[in-house]
Amino acid sequence: MDTLKELFKIGCGPSSSHTMGPQRAAKKFRDKNHNADSFRVNLYGSLAATGEGHLTDYIIKKTLEPKSVEIIWEPDEIKDFHPNGMTFRALDKDNNVIDEYTVFSIGGGSLKEENENTSNISKQYPLTTMTDIMNWCNENNKTLLDYVLENEDDDVFEYIDNIRIAMRRSIKEGLESTEFIPGKLQLKRRAKDFYNKYLESNKFTTMLFSYALAASEQNASGNMIVTAPTCGSAGVIPGVLLSLQDHGEYTDNQINEALLVGGLIGNIIKYNASISGAEVGCQGEIGAACSMAAAAIAYLKGGTTEQIEYAAEIALEHHLGMTCDPVYGYVQIPCIERNAIGAERALDSANYALLTDGTHFITLDQVIQTMKETGIDMMDKYKETAKGGLAKHFFSC
Repeated sequence: MDTLKELFKIGCGPSSSHTMGPQRAAKKFRDKNHNADSFRVNLYGSLAATGEGHLTDYIIKKTLEPKSVEIIWEPDEIKDFHPNGMTFRALDKDNNVIDEYTVFSIGGGSLKEENENTSNISKQYPLTTMTDIMNWCNENNKTLLDYVLENEDDDVFEYIDNIRIAMRRSIKEGLESTEFIPGKLQLKRRAKDFYNKYLESNKFTTMLFSYALAASEQNASGNMIVTAPTCGSAGVIPGVLLSLQDHGEYTDNQINEALLVGGLIGNIIKYNASISGAEVGCQGEIGAACSMAAAAIAYLKGGTTEQIEYAAEIALEHHLGMTCDPVYGYVQIPCIERNAIGAERALDSANYALLTDGTHFITLDQVIQTMKETGIDMMDKYKETAKGGLAKHFFSC
């Protein structure tokens, strides 16, 4: 598994796979082809199906400017390696191809080429299943946080502190904004209104909802957020952890530690299954974020290793089969609401697990494997193509 620095990234929404990944790919290709007269970019599968709503063409053109860029949309061309494929071609003044680059945006802003395995190839973490990591913890009388610190670089606390600050900033800015979310849905923001209702009622759940909505609405508007583990699920973890901090007076250091433990869960899911909505549906985005958040909460509240694993298992198990069906291809409906509900479900999952001694029958590893198989079996129209589910029925209305 790779470093958590590849899981938690600061960047602009609305989509880690459709915006951040293509931006990184375009920058890499641009830097290699300064002498190109123009560029042609073919977008395949999910990148083409929902790329316009996710601003894929916008971010590629912006990254490759001032050179002219032709975007070719091929939603029915689905590559075997991954649904989020793209081919960049550099052209000379006579439109001859002078360089070509095919790459895949596999989720969370990460890129892979066709000859690479979709699982992380870095050996930053030698153990890659929750069972093996728990056994290591028990054999060495260590915690899950100890395992993270054992394998990360010395600056990991500094890095995660910047991640927490960026999460806090996205919530602050989201709570202050009253602008409509860009796009033809003309969706009204709700975070500030929810927060005002929290101030009137002092109900914790209302604060949690407002925080999760704030970060998610910032993402949907193309503003700066943290992939946790994706842009589409950017509101779950900051929503619940920072509302718990503000309501329960946890320290910044405690939140940072919880983020590292939650990040470990996200890494395990990413390595053994996927966090890409185009590959496994929304179970890999909101489901993974909810699982990460549940583990972080259980750690924050003093849970044992077994209770933390159980919290993560509960949260992911009850998102199995969730489809990715964004209306008009925007990361807005049902995505924004799912962040708020996912944050609350993470809290419920952690609280449930903490009422037990951690003993249960289904392991997190088994749920992750089930999620992967479910994603493979899921029809393409339910995997970030806006051709099925709520997206289809919204169109029909």
